[in-house]
Amino acid sequence: MTINEVVFIDSLPKLDLHGFDRDSARVAIDDFIRDNKKMRNEVVLIVHGIGLGIVRDVCINTLGHNRDVLEFKSAYANRGCMLVQIKI
Repeated sequence: MTINEVVFIDSLPKLDLHGFDRDSARVAIDDFIRDNKKMRNEVVLIVHGIGLGIVRDVCINTLGHNRDVLEFKSAYANRGCMLVQIKI
């Protein structure tokens, strides 16, 4: 499955970053990607929220530098979420 084929995002494994600071969000994202790669989940959802965009920027930067991430983009109707495709 690719992130373009996802219809129901509620059924995806999810990481909610509400209340996280920059450093803890970065660690949580890397751990979440690593754990889901082990569980062979191809597509996951990361909820970063909208707010000032600080955690969103950390999310984009962290996903962009993670070797296990094939692709990521904002969820269709929700700017506060990222769909992430993981290398399996």
